[in-house]
Amino acid sequence: MISEASREAHRSRIRAHVERELGTVKQVFQASPSAAAAIDVLHVPSSDERPVHTLVTSGMSDAPMHTDRTSDVPQYLEVMMTLPRQWKLEAISEGDPAYWPVRTLMTLGRLPHERGTALKWGDVVPNGEPPKPYAPDTKLCGVILAPSLLVPKEFYTLDSAERHVEFYAAIPLYQEELELHREQGMKHLLTTLIDHNINDLVEIKRRNVARKRFGLF
Repeated sequence: MISEASREAHRSRIRAHVERELGTVKQVFQASPSAAAAIDVLHVPSSDERPVHTLVTSGMSDAPMHTDRTSDVPQYLEVMMTLPRQWKLEAISEGDPAYWPVRTLMTLGRLPHERGTALKWGDVVPNGEPPKPYAPDTKLCGVILAPSLLVPKEFYTLDSAERHVEFYAAIPLYQEELELHREQGMKHLLTTLIDHNINDLVEIKRRNVARKRFGLF
C-alpha cells in the first residue's frame, strides 16, 4: 500500500510533468468523497501558445494495474482528453452537461483498479451497456485509448525511481465506431479515423466515420 507521503509526491511529479510539457494547471477537479478511488483531473486551460483545453488524470497511477509484467501493457497509466477552446470548464460541476469529459476520465482512472484489470493502447470502453451518449448534445458514447497526436512526444511518458507512467488519450467514439472496432479491430478503426483527419480533439458533433458502413448515410 502506497503511503500518503509517497502518493502526494507522485502526484506532484505528475503535475510538474503536465505543467512542463503542456502549461500551467489552473484547476483541479476532485472526485466526490464517496468515490472508491480518489482520481483527480488536472485542467490546463486554453492559451495563445496552446489554444485548447487539456484534461489529465492524476491518481490512476498511484497503484499498478493488474498486468503480466512480461507483457507490453503498461503497469502505470494516466489518461487525458483535449477539448476545443470554446468548451466552458470554469466553475462547472457534476450536474453540468459540459462536465462529461471530466467524469469520463475519472471513471477510466478507477476502472482497472475496481475490476482488477488493465487498460492498454487500442482498448475501447463504452459508456455503459448498451452504450449511452455522454450528454444530451452528443451521440458519442465510448472511447478508444491511443497516444495523443496533440501533445509533445515528451509528454507520453514520465519516469521516476519508483515507476514508469504512460499517458494515453481517451478518444470519444460513436456507437457505429464501437461496432467497427469490434468487427475489424483497433488498427482498422484508428486508421479510418486518421484517414478522415480525426485526431483526439473532442468534437461533440464530429463526422461519424462508420455511418456509411452501417447504412446510415
